[in-house]
Amino acid sequence: MAQEFENFVNRSYNSEPKYAEIMAGVPEDYRQIKTLRDLLEINYKIVGAKEQLRRNLISKIKSKSIKYPGIVGFDDDVIPALDRAILACHDMILVGHIGQAKTRIVQTIADTLLSPMPIIRGSMTNDCPLDLPPRDLVFLLDDKENQMSTPKFYVDGESMKKIRNNKLDTPIEWVDGKYRFKYVLATPDISVKDLVGQIDAIKITKNGTEMYEIESYSPGQLMQAKHGLFCIDELPVLDTRKQVALLSVLQEGRFTTGAYPVIFEPKTVFFATANPIDYTHSGKIIEPLYDRLKSHIQTHYPRSIHEEMLIVMQEAKIPRSFIPVFMLKILTRIVQAARSSTEINQDKGVSVRMGIHSLELLVGEAERTRNIMHDILALPRPCDIFSIEQSVKFELAELDDTSENRSRVLKNLIYNSVKDTSLEYLKDVDPSIFDLIKKEFLGKSFQVSQTILYSNSMQSSYDNQLKNFNSLLNLVTVICQKIISDQETFVKETRKYEISSDNLIISENAQNELKAGVVELVLDGLCWIEPKILDRKEGVYVAN
Repeated sequence: MAQEFENFVNRSYNSEPKYAEIMAGVPEDYRQIKTLRDLLEINYKIVGAKEQLRRNLISKIKSKSIKYPGIVGFDDDVIPALDRAILACHDMILVGHIGQAKTRIVQTIADTLLSPMPIIRGSMTNDCPLDLPPRDLVFLLDDKENQMSTPKFYVDGESMKKIRNNKLDTPIEWVDGKYRFKYVLATPDISVKDLVGQIDAIKITKNGTEMYEIESYSPGQLMQAKHGLFCIDELPVLDTRKQVALLSVLQEGRFTTGAYPVIFEPKTVFFATANPIDYTHSGKIIEPLYDRLKSHIQTHYPRSIHEEMLIVMQEAKIPRSFIPVFMLKILTRIVQAARSSTEINQDKGVSVRMGIHSLELLVGEAERTRNIMHDILALPRPCDIFSIEQSVKFELAELDDTSENRSRVLKNLIYNSVKDTSLEYLKDVDPSIFDLIKKEFLGKSFQVSQTILYSNSMQSSYDNQLKNFNSLLNLVTVICQKIISDQETFVKETRKYEISSDNLIISENAQNELKAGVVELVLDGLCWIEPKILDRKEGVYVAN
């Protein structure tokens, strides 16, 4: 039997693969490969994680497929840099402020560009039986003790036990790249043992193993990312001793742990992230580690309102609702204006999450004030916009950083954003229409409130009030058509990026609330145009 195992294993290791690949290292019928025997019969060959990324990226470039789904706004700089680094098989560091999708980029690379791998079922360290040299695999299949000439970790003790017990029927499962991604946030409580693993006294006692046998080792985060991606977030925060523990992984692709005389090879792609302030601070990243992160890639915030809108819609967790495109414009203009404001501390950055969390709050506000009571579709309107204050997180630069001062700065940002968005939709309107509206408002007023609906039995409903303002109604109708066209264009754009457009599709039950939002937008715009048509006083619009 031992000779049969040896012949079978050696023939498989030394022969060309018998399969066509659908991704790097993935046979076309890989779901049918369920045991060690199946792997050996097709002469399966492991493709390393860096090579998987490289070959799968090349395939996507050739087929013109989306390389990094959900990554918006980086087409001209960050994505080309990522492409170059992956093609060069580099470990890399992403440098940027909070909320610039650094971690998401790494997660997306793991999800999209790592191939499924054949792993011994249940392995914590993503052990493939073919990680073992042929001689070592034969010894396990024949249930013999193997005295390694060089102490080296190939597979963990549990995986060796499964091979000994199950032989060629050792069960295999194909593990996708997203499950071979390990994320570690650099915090003071992270220890060297968390990263590289440790000798486990409980295992020694429970299993009766010797201290320096593989069975006594409990894997750390690096070995749990074997054949995958290891991402350490905010690397400069990690103290020097722990950075040194990572150095040999980047330098030699291997490490040891304490006095344990075993060499570990995680076979992982190494990613790090850093904030620009920490990254540029001397000594925050030890020089040898800094030097061995071969590609340093700068990220940035979305450079256009359009890109910010796409990201907000992609990331916001909102229930069934309708999000008008003009509300997205108002919201993202607030965020982008905050990033250029001299009153706000730009060293800290203004995260994209400000817009994401604010949209979630706007939907909640629409539910709270209208949707729940009237059983209508939640649809944020301009009158809801001040509810976002509780999700706004920025620090002031020159003024005292008090809640009162932050509130004042935010209100100015909101007013300017509403102004710019409303004027955007009114810019091509014939000025004679404004004159007619101004005449209609002589001696009349229009009341706006979060709790007033467009159409119901109440006298204050917007459609009832519009009966007294024919020119205003006509203008609202024209602007509504512009917004519907704008909405449809934006929906097409989201689909290019594979972003869900469910909350952007105009349905029948969204029509009235959409009109209500447009009424508010138009009325606000009439307060801002030159010459000014209306004034707003405590939710009531009157002639200027």
